[in-house]
Amino acid sequence: MANVVVVGAQWGDEGKGKIVDWLSDRADVVTRFQGGHNAGHTLVVGDKVYKLSLLPSGVVQGKLSVIGNGVVVDPHALLDEIKRVSDQGVVIDPSILILADNATLILALHRDLDGAREAQAGAGKIGTTGRGIGPAYEDKVGRRAIRVADLADPDSLDAKIDRLLAHHTALRKGLDLPELDGAAIKAELVSLAPKILPYAQPVWKVLEEARRRGRRILFEGAQGTLLDIDHGTYPYVTSSNTVSGQASAGTGMGPNSLGYVLGICKAYTTRVGEGPFPTELFDDVGKRIGERGHEFGTVTGRPRRCGWFDAVLVRQAAIVGGISGLALTKLDVLDGFEQLKVCVGYRIGDRALDWFPAGLKDQASVEPIFEYFDGWQETTRGARSWKDLPANAIKYVRRIEELVTRPVALLSTSPERDDTILVRDPFEG
Repeated sequence: MANVVVVGAQWGDEGKGKIVDWLSDRADVVTRFQGGHNAGHTLVVGDKVYKLSLLPSGVVQGKLSVIGNGVVVDPHALLDEIKRVSDQGVVIDPSILILADNATLILALHRDLDGAREAQAGAGKIGTTGRGIGPAYEDKVGRRAIRVADLADPDSLDAKIDRLLAHHTALRKGLDLPELDGAAIKAELVSLAPKILPYAQPVWKVLEEARRRGRRILFEGAQGTLLDIDHGTYPYVTSSNTVSGQASAGTGMGPNSLGYVLGICKAYTTRVGEGPFPTELFDDVGKRIGERGHEFGTVTGRPRRCGWFDAVLVRQAAIVGGISGLALTKLDVLDGFEQLKVCVGYRIGDRALDWFPAGLKDQASVEPIFEYFDGWQETTRGARSWKDLPANAIKYVRRIEELVTRPVALLSTSPERDDTILVRDPFEG
């Protein structure tokens, strides 16, 4: 049996929540490996809707749920989310939820810095969620972060906070932010310790023990490959690696333990925030897709930009992310369109490209080359087998497989968990 890594193959918001929830039913352990509470997953289970940001999707089903060291954790956001989901009837305690003791904490000063930078950037803003994710990762790689394990050693906090403030004090002066109080920061951390530490464990050890017992592990990614700090549309990206390789680094499991990599992508394309988007639609078609797909960010509520499926970008994501197969979501949103388009290449002047370039000027200059498809008037919503799909919908899916050079393993036809066509079970390898 293979472990499974789930990653987004576009700019995030691809419907990972439903797919991960669906796969969680077959898993024993679900673990997050990067990002923070800037990521949002919406799970629809019967008549209940769960909106998760930090908690792995497995908590809803009572599966062992792990927040890995690659995640940056706002302790207040985590505790608030635990309470909110618990109030919906889900049992969450240290027997169900484990937090990596070497995970980095997001503090109020990170949120301050995030917001102030975006406010001063003007037209050059990145489009962050303002939740302090980027500044927390900066402190992590700058070796001045406060980590979960530090909460258990209050005597060492003074020196660690001094080191942190030596960096942030100068930044805050330049941004006209008020001076920080190290004693207040320590008092807040000490008060949080008894609430956070019961969940803290060495995650690498927990996961290794699960692997040795033959437990199925589901690695849950956040955002999408096109937001990867290295391989995404830089600088309009998130602050972590979102590709499947991070599942190893962000949990402490060796790459030989990862198994099948499932890339989630919509049957069209969306993104939130700033940055290039070659197939973006600015007409009534784009508006129609957005309305039918309920395209608003789970975390921010911001409307998503909508466009046609970009096979070039998804193929590139499949290569750099080691994707084994695709989970294609929201096919039903395209019901009723007379004509559909898929981007199969780009032009920059008289040059043709079959990849998305790294340079900002080239990214802004690319023009999509489209292939046209006849739409279908029948509904695909709720389909649970290939025979339930219109012929043109099947042709559309098969052509996407050809262009992306990866098979479709799962096909989602509504937000409901069971409205899923299983072509190949990722846990079977």
